[in-house]
Amino acid sequence: MSSGIMRPAGLEAIERETRALGFSMASELETGVLLRTLAALKPAGAFLELGTGTGIGTAWILGGMDSASRLATVDSEAKYVAVARRHLGRDPRVRFHVEQGEAFLHRLRGSEFDLIFADTWPGKFNHLEDALELLRTGGFYVVDDLLPQVNWPEGHAPKVAALISALERNANLVLGRLMWSSGIIVATRRLKGAAKLISDSSAPVVAITSVPRRAR
Repeated sequence: MSSGIMRPAGLEAIERETRALGFSMASELETGVLLRTLAALKPAGAFLELGTGTGIGTAWILGGMDSASRLATVDSEAKYVAVARRHLGRDPRVRFHVEQGEAFLHRLRGSEFDLIFADTWPGKFNHLEDALELLRTGGFYVVDDLLPQVNWPEGHAPKVAALISALERNANLVLGRLMWSSGIIVATRRLKGAAKLISDSSAPVVAITSVPRRAR
């Protein structure tokens, strides 16, 4: 992507601190641009980020939100969330939470969100259904890091394959699988009853959209 892309407020300072901390799990530029665009599609929206990290994804989501939107973001690592709070904490649209993602998802039962960015294990590789239950009809569930990464731990590839398979089998979702950046899936929740109508027809349950991965 072009370096001429306008970056959200606070991002450059967050990136400097992220490098200084040696934190290597931050989202890529392309993912951030996508998150900002999706957030802009949901005026007065409710947004959830699972895995604040140092706040890079947080900054991009905030960059697409209007003044009536709200973002809740959670991470279990206080030292990383502190970076995000330092640079983004004055924004009244965001609330930071430091706790285990599993417990946070449990507390959110009954809530609904227009965008869920799952960038940590809870809500992605475990407790997936708990996260998807929070997704409003027409809302976006976004996961990245689905193409092989140098920082993947040993044995991680089968977990990624299982996640992709679980999302593809979910008849309540329409999927777009994007084979660029770190590998992204954007899933949208169907209207209630739409999955049965489709299963009774000849139309496929899951639609996959792919584009070539950008050369590095």
